[in-house]
Amino acid sequence: MIFCILFLCNNKYENFYNDNRNNIEVFLLNIRLIKMKELYEIGIVFRGFILVSYEFKKIEKKDKVKNVSKDLRGGFISAINTFAKTAFNNLSLEYLESGNILFIFKALEMQAANYNVTEPVILYGLVDKKKKDTDKFVKKFLEKIDPILNLFITRYSNKDLTEFTQFEPFQNEIKEFILN
Repeated sequence: MIFCILFLCNNKYENFYNDNRNNIEVFLLNIRLIKMKELYEIGIVFRGFILVSYEFKKIEKKDKVKNVSKDLRGGFISAINTFAKTAFNNLSLEYLESGNILFIFKALEMQAANYNVTEPVILYGLVDKKKKDTDKFVKKFLEKIDPILNLFITRYSNKDLTEFTQFEPFQNEIKEFILN
């Protein structure tokens, strides 16, 4: 319901809500189907930096491996998506598998205030893939999280994206989307 409330609070988005009411209601119903035990983290990457993320649970480490820097994770996500797009004629990377973890990606375009062209913005999810049909799960996951990325783009397009504190409230919105 937070999605509906956010859009209704601003008259500018009232028409968007009315035009997309069915999609929003289906999204709210479907998002509850993601089991919290499967979801580790959701975040949004732009220019190699994680602008916002929410960690639902810690990834269990089998070895005594140190935590990976968020900057390295953001750089990797951005680089691997750019590589796939460049090397394979605009092919979009949907997921990578590593052990029991799926790295799921959804890339769209947005424009920052300080640049005249659109650039990739990538929503990623880290998910436990145990006992899943990966392709079907990825497809459902991408459908369910698509409104999060679209809301982010609507809210932050043509803004200065170098001021990371502006994204802190969006962290709670990610949490609300998934938990409610």
